[in-house]
Amino acid sequence: MSEQSHQSPTQSEQPTPSSSSATATTTPADTATATATVTVLGLGPMGRALAGAFLDAGVRTTVWNRTPGRDRELVERGAISAATAQEAVAASELAVVCVVNYDASDAVLRTDDVTAALKGRTVVNLTADTPDRARESAEWAAAHGIRYLDGAIMTPTTTIGTPHAVFLHAGPAGLYAEHKPVLDALGGTHTHLGEDVGRAAAYDIALLDIFWTAMAGYAHALAVAKAEGISAAELAPFAKGIGEILPPIFAEGAAEVDGGTYSGADNPITSAASSMAHIVHASESHGIDAGVMRAAEGLARRVIGLGHGTDGFLRVAEVLGRR
Repeated sequence: MSEQSHQSPTQSEQPTPSSSSATATTTPADTATATATVTVLGLGPMGRALAGAFLDAGVRTTVWNRTPGRDRELVERGAISAATAQEAVAASELAVVCVVNYDASDAVLRTDDVTAALKGRTVVNLTADTPDRARESAEWAAAHGIRYLDGAIMTPTTTIGTPHAVFLHAGPAGLYAEHKPVLDALGGTHTHLGEDVGRAAAYDIALLDIFWTAMAGYAHALAVAKAEGISAAELAPFAKGIGEILPPIFAEGAAEVDGGTYSGADNPITSAASSMAHIVHASESHGIDAGVMRAAEGLARRVIGLGHGTDGFLRVAEVLGRR
């Protein structure tokens, strides 16, 4: 979901050995990867992608999943299958966890045998959940002598192991630096967001907020378009155009929010509220639920009622944040 990505050099940009006497060089990162061990706990689609990327990079990888059978392909590629979670975490200095939520990760990690086996080792939890859960897990880990980093994966499974993957990390900077050479095997960009272990989850929540509200808006738009005799395929090129104008709006809006300016010179929130009302009317005339847009219009009307009618729409962020 981040715009950050590393582009690999093109074939023409890559150095070509001039003769058979050319020798390959080994970097410290290569050495670290070649001697590293990692355990992946959780073999859903993302967990399998993570384990596969480690294997492709030459990292000795142990895998475990609560439901048996999901490791078959990985074992064929060289992974070591652990019979129990305790056996899995004992096999490596680094355990990467990727399950559905922290209830699931707690169920794996917080058993007496696994907790004991993790003592002195590092857990990188790439499970999605809330910032508070991440902070509580770090406190639990510290109390049991377990080193802990939290993280978030911001791109789909197909990007893992490629330059297009995006990972966010939070927790002790020294611990992150220690394990970064192995984490880099997952490809893409890795950003350490600071010592506050909840920060990666906070970014994840905020960015997924954008994604899912956008997808809800797109689904609603397709329903309204269909009711008016417009197919999804007909609308899609114009929807793409809407998406393309958003990045500069996001950048300008961020500056306004941080500066508290909320300029509405080009598009005051009174105009936004009017267009939202049109969407509500058109939707409901076809019997289409307009609850999401009614909520957005309600926020805009609230801002106007507070005397900010000439401001831009992002004044809503300031009003939402009031306690």
